[in-house]
Amino acid sequence: MATTYLGADNFEQTVTGNDIVLVDFWAAWCGPCRQFAPVFERASEQHPDIVFGKVDTEAEQALAAAAQITSIPTLMAFKKGHLVFSQPGALPGPVLEELIGQIVELDVEAALAEERGA
Repeated sequence: MATTYLGADNFEQTVTGNDIVLVDFWAAWCGPCRQFAPVFERASEQHPDIVFGKVDTEAEQALAAAAQITSIPTLMAFKKGHLVFSQPGALPGPVLEELIGQIVELDVEAALAEERGA
């Protein structure tokens, strides 16, 4: 599955309507963003069951501000509508693959219950 363009009109619906969503916040002028783009694209092809979305922070400034993006690229991961990962910086392919594996294995309900109980 190729990456999906996300904007203010479809971001929330995409995040809440899919099991796992990875979002790359990027800009065309950003060198590290351009380096990360093919890594993100390859991962999207290897994991057709996961939604890979891209947010152009220049075109979607209000969305980037709402997501508190201060550095790009920033990768966010959502599972069952909950933010489970957020980190600025371009990840190498093997690190992204490891992260995807951890997100797939994550029991988000148990993590949320533990967080509420803590």
